[in-house]
Amino acid sequence: MKAFGFLSFGHYGHGRGPGDPDAGQALKDAVEIAVGADEIGVNGAYWRVHHFARQAASPFPLLAAAGARTSRIEVGTGVIDMRYENPLYMAEEVAALDLLTDQRIAIGISRGSPEQAKRGWEAFGYTGTKDPRGADIARAHAARFLEAVRGIPQAELDPRNGVIPGEPLRLRVEPHSPGVDRRLWWGAATRETAEWTARQGLNLMSSTLLTEVTGKSFSDLQAEQIQRYREAWKQAGHDWSPRVSVSRSIFPIVSQADEQLFALRAGDDQDHYGIIDGLHSTFGRTYAAEPDVLIEELSKDEAIKAADTLMLTIPSQLGVDYNVHVLQAFAEHVAPALGWKPNTEGPVTGYPVD
Repeated sequence: MKAFGFLSFGHYGHGRGPGDPDAGQALKDAVEIAVGADEIGVNGAYWRVHHFARQAASPFPLLAAAGARTSRIEVGTGVIDMRYENPLYMAEEVAALDLLTDQRIAIGISRGSPEQAKRGWEAFGYTGTKDPRGADIARAHAARFLEAVRGIPQAELDPRNGVIPGEPLRLRVEPHSPGVDRRLWWGAATRETAEWTARQGLNLMSSTLLTEVTGKSFSDLQAEQIQRYREAWKQAGHDWSPRVSVSRSIFPIVSQADEQLFALRAGDDQDHYGIIDGLHSTFGRTYAAEPDVLIEELSKDEAIKAADTLMLTIPSQLGVDYNVHVLQAFAEHVAPALGWKPNTEGPVTGYPVD
């Protein structure tokens, strides 16, 4: 394991007390958790993005605030729902964030998970989808976004406003941050999508659930997804090495508070299955145990071994201190046995392709 970070769902409530922060407190806590994680040497701070819900929605103010308060940790998303995004405005935001943080970003994008609102992207003004899940709009927005961040011109110069000698007649989105596309990820929930991700030249963020049920365990199915991604990457002939992340719910039990919160999870060593967005899906298990047990169990997880980055889903609504404690416990008692070393320099780079 080359790197690990935390993945926060950013839930908030009504501000009625501990475990029920309002939106403002949840955002401020998110920044403080990132600061604590940076001090520990954690590699990444990532947030889920959801709309029409009491959850983190517009990520760039949060990422900018977290980036400004930290020095080494990368800040990112897992994932931004492209059905809801203006691709050119988002290209401006991503480039600006990349420049402000000295290239410490890892922006995950995708079609996104089901939202509370029925066809909510249409309320944002994005209509015309022929897919009930909006996948066609998501991929069309992603294609335009990738063109923009890669510097492909998107608008014609208007000569009525004057022409500067040597200025191109077609204009790219500004600001432009060279190489920012190598810090973009696609959240893939199937093996086929992972192969598509490789062809687009994007890093792979394997989903917290897979919309496939094959009889294989979640970790084995995810490991196959990663293998197919890397094979497709080689076939595509890209000239750089990508990164791959997986996410897990992992809670080292090292205190009485841990025991009280997660003891019931201990021994739950089964994957879970269900239907989400009308698709049969496989959900990974929760790991909650003493560190030596976790090390043994995680060492057998084929997807964790295949990936270079592990994202720990955290119970962010429990506040800053407890979430930093979870990260500290994993960094101190578990991660080193999996090959991890504290981050002292900055974001990790590409993962070697065999």
